Amino acid sequence: MSKFLNLKKYLDKKNCLKIICGANNEDYDEIKKIVALYSKAGCRFFDINASYEAYNSSLEGLKFSNCLDDNHFICISVGVDDDVHFRKCLIDEKICNKCGLCADNCLQKAISDFKINEKKCIGCGSCMENCPSGAILSYQTGKDFNEFNDLFLKVDCVEFHISSSNIDEIKAKWQNLISSFDGLISICINRAIFSEKSMLELIHYLIKTHPDIMIQADGKSMSGSCDDYNTTLQAVAFGDLLKKTQINCPIFISGGTNSKTKELLNILSVDIDGISIGSYARKIVKDYIERDDFWNNKDVFYAALEIAKKFVYKITQNN
Repeated sequence: MSKFLNLKKYLDKKNCLKIICGANNEDYDEIKKIVALYSKAGCRFFDINASYEAYNSSLEGLKFSNCLDDNHFICISVGVDDDVHFRKCLIDEKICNKCGLCADNCLQKAISDFKINEKKCIGCGSCMENCPSGAILSYQTGKDFNEFNDLFLKVDCVEFHISSSNIDEIKAKWQNLISSFDGLISICINRAIFSEKSMLELIHYLIKTHPDIMIQADGKSMSGSCDDYNTTLQAVAFGDLLKKTQINCPIFISGGTNSKTKELLNILSVDIDGISIGSYARKIVKDYIERDDFWNNKDVFYAALEIAKKFVYKITQNN
């Protein structure tokens, strides 16, 4: 219970940062490195895929950075079956013209020899968008919520991704979730899926049925690799919309978030409680965490740490 209260106090600071390792990222070595690096840099909140492998990797990362304590928090991501965060991509070899554009545009570096590494793929869709021959397909990887029951007892937060037009499925899985987990639940919702009226009705329904909720307003999912105001604008605008509706819970923004997000929030005087950052946070240290000597070469680790520290400070500073 003390750790749950610490998490709520952290959210009350209103300058929180959550690093997203990827709701569908099964590269457990990367997860361990990201958590170790960013916890050492000052981040206290991490979002991972719902698996024991990811959870244990996160604990190992926290332990490496001497941050395995009651002030660092692990969130697992679950969701409805057709949410974009729970898809992966594959290449149809019969159609592929071997141009290599997919590999060039894969931020996760999950593509080599015209094949996609399923563990590294996060389903961002960049490869599909850049494929001239239409050779790349996506498939969903949703799981039964009952698979997570034991994990629910260990984590500090569960993020429920509900970007789907299937309201009946959302409500059914929501009831399953709140019967299994009584801690903080983050609701990740994309404005493009709903009308404003239906979105607010759904949010109010969820808030009424569970006392401890935060909302994660998702702009353009998994698009934060570009570092400009335009990329983060959707997330900032969505967060502003939710704040103006006076929803009584913490509000984070995600989806296209980058180093410009805090600046744009300040320029537009948008007051939200926290920022969740995935693609961009991973991108800026990618060259270091891919190195085989990341763990045992202090120069490599501390070079990456310096980048991470500057980024964490920029996002969490008050002005």
